[in-house]
Amino acid sequence: MVNAFLGVWSLHASENFDDYMKHLKVSIAQRNVAKALHLDTLISKDGDAINIETKSSFKSTKIQFKRGAESDETTAGDRKTKILEDGKLVQTQQWDGKETTLVRELKDGTSY
Repeated sequence: MVNAFLGVWSLHASENFDDYMKHLKVSIAQRNVAKALHLDTLISKDGDAINIETKSSFKSTKIQFKRGAESDETTAGDRKTKILEDGKLVQTQQWDGKETTLVRELKDGTSY
């Protein structure tokens, strides 16, 4: 399953991202910067570990994890991340009693 995700992915569309950031109480300045960024995500494997590196001109992040195992991630909000597998790459971030989930899914060779 993971092999289908390997490679470089570019963000082409983002729906309701501003509302999502408002819900998380992200400042207007930070929201404007985030909405203007062009993101590229590199997904690779190193043995049985998966690497997800997100690059932008503002800030880049990288996480390495093993499928089905909880893994700490360094994010701007110091959130802890758990990666799960269910025919998709699902990343659940938890911090301060809040939770958000990022789902990476392929449909007809296109990432969603």
